[in-house]
Formats: sequence, structure tokens, C-alpha cells
Amino acid sequence: MPTPGALRVGPGQTYATPCAAFAAASDGATIEIDAAGSYAGDVCGIARSNLTIRGVNGRPRIDAAGRQAMGKGVWVIQGNNTTIDNVEILGAKVPDRNGAAIRLDGKHLTLRGSYLHDNENGILTNNDGVSNIVIEKTEFANNGYGDGYTHNLYIGHVANLVFRYNYSHDARAGHNLKSRAETNTIAYNRFSTDGAGSPSYEIDLPNAGLAYVIGNVIQQSANNQNSGMLSFGAEGASNAKQELYVVNNTFINDASNGRFVGVGNSVGTPILLQNNAFAGAGTVTNQASAILRTNYQGMLPGFIERAVYNLGPQLDSLLRNAGSAPELGAGVTLTPTSEYRHPAGGAARTVSGQIDIGAYEAP
Repeated sequence: MPTPGALRVGPGQTYATPCAAFAAASDGATIEIDAAGSYAGDVCGIARSNLTIRGVNGRPRIDAAGRQAMGKGVWVIQGNNTTIDNVEILGAKVPDRNGAAIRLDGKHLTLRGSYLHDNENGILTNNDGVSNIVIEKTEFANNGYGDGYTHNLYIGHVANLVFRYNYSHDARAGHNLKSRAETNTIAYNRFSTDGAGSPSYEIDLPNAGLAYVIGNVIQQSANNQNSGMLSFGAEGASNAKQELYVVNNTFINDASNGRFVGVGNSVGTPILLQNNAFAGAGTVTNQASAILRTNYQGMLPGFIERAVYNLGPQLDSLLRNAGSAPELGAGVTLTPTSEYRHPAGGAARTVSGQIDIGAYEAP
């Protein structure tokens, strides 16, 4: 049902395009965009704060169609506390090759249920040091100019990133996720190469920080730009903390070599790797002091059906009942409570007996 008082966009509505509604909005407004409309080339800055922007009657498609706003991208968010729900944005290109579907110049952003693809960056944020960013149940695909400096997502020096139940894949030469946030919670996502993409790192946390990587599916193809999969502190551990907790993930390396978790030389704190399935060739980590607990490494983990990403353990799998109970990391529970469900969703994780290794419990 339409939200009372919402600014409505689409055929026969008050506003023909989203940008017209953004320009008319007051702080705190809700803008509803009808998927039946045509919004090609509708690019702009969004100045108001506390906005809720959502697609209705399907998912509206915002195609830059060769246009850009402010030399930055499709939607340039200048206000604070913006929530975006259920939109598709594509085609962001700008002269400096750094165009973003969503460019955050203001503070704080929540993105849900959306699809950002074929942009130079899916999301690009500022470095304000205070923003809290939540991204969930969203697909990122084929973003990146192809120069290695643009990514499916590029989160700058903000306070917090929560990234959960998302599907990020096939970045063009860049990373499926790059974040410089002080605290990163990356849980129950799928990072993979499923088409013609050739990502570098699946997850890159170049300045370390406090990072929780829990319950993810992290796959690397043979067609990669960098044989590392998860990188922590590679550009210098300049964030306040240097703590990485990698728990109950399923890593799949389809290349002939590689490194599952790479740690920069300036990271002095031992990382924790617990209950992870490291499937395929390569070294687990280069950090000699890393704490390894009840992980699996090998070529035959016993997934139900690897080809279709049915990665739960078979009945006779070495992953079954082979994990150990996670404890706390910096005061936060490390026990997984959910599992990724494709595409861009999640479900509760039910443990019977001892926890299984990897991102899924045996059915």
C-alpha cells in the first residue's frame, strides 16, 4: 500500500522522475518510485536529510544512459541518514573514471534489496570517519572501470560498515568489496565470479581495523587479478585496531594456487581463523602468529553439490560436527546465527550437536 504523505514518482503521479521528487522533498520525506516508469538519464544530487527512497510495484530501473551528476555518478547523496530500498542503478560513468551508482558525500547510509551493476563503482563513499553504513540483501555485479582502482563497492574511512546477506560478484579487475572502515561486520554474504568478471581480492580491508568475517561464501575463479582472497592491512594498519576474526566461512579457490587470508606486515595482532572450510589449492595465511582452530583445508571437503553452490556438508563430509564453539571477539559473539541464501538473502542457521565447519550446517 502507498505510504501516506509519500512523494510518488511515475506514470500519472505527482512527479515524473525521482530527481524531480528529490528536489521537492523536505527533510524526512519518503519518496516512492513506481517501477512502471522510465527514468533513463535521470541523475542528480540529493540534498535533503533523513530521506527514505523506495521502489514500489517492482524494482524501478535507473539507467544513467550517458549522463552523470556533478562529475560523480547517478545519485550523489549530500544529505544525512539516507535509506534506499529496492532500486536498480546502472551505467555510472564520469570523466575521471570513478563514477558511482551511489556516491555518499553526506553521512550515514542504509541500502537494502537493490541491484547495482555495470557502473564504474557500485558504491563510493567519503572519508568522514563517522558514518555508519548498512548494506543488506543487495546484489553488486560487473562494477569497475577495469583499471583495478574501481570496485563493486569502495567504502572509505568511515566508522562502521555492516555488510550482510549480499551477493557481490564479477567486479571488473577491482575488488568485490573494499572497505577502509574502522569496524567491518561482513556476515552471510556470497563473493564469487559467476560470469566474465575477473576480480582482484574478494574482500579487501586495506587499513586493518576491527573486522568480523562470519558465515560467508568466498569463491575465487582461475580468472583472477590477484591470487589472494581476503586481504587485511595490506596498505598499512592505520586504523585504530588490528583485529580480524574469520569464523565459519566457506572459501573455495578454483585457481591453481593462492592465499586464502593475507595479512599485511604492519598488523601485529594475531588473527583468528576458526571453523573455516578452505577448499582448493593454496596457503591458508601468511601470518605466522595466526590462531587456527578446527579449520578444514583440502581438495575434497564433501559439499552436497559444489557446481550449484549447494555447499552444505554431505553426510560423510569431514566438515560435519568437526567445528569448535566460537567464543567472543572484542566482546562480540562469533557464533554464526544465519546462512546465506541465494540470491542476496539469508536464513537461520540451526546447529544440532557440534557445529559444522564452513558457512552451512548439514541439512
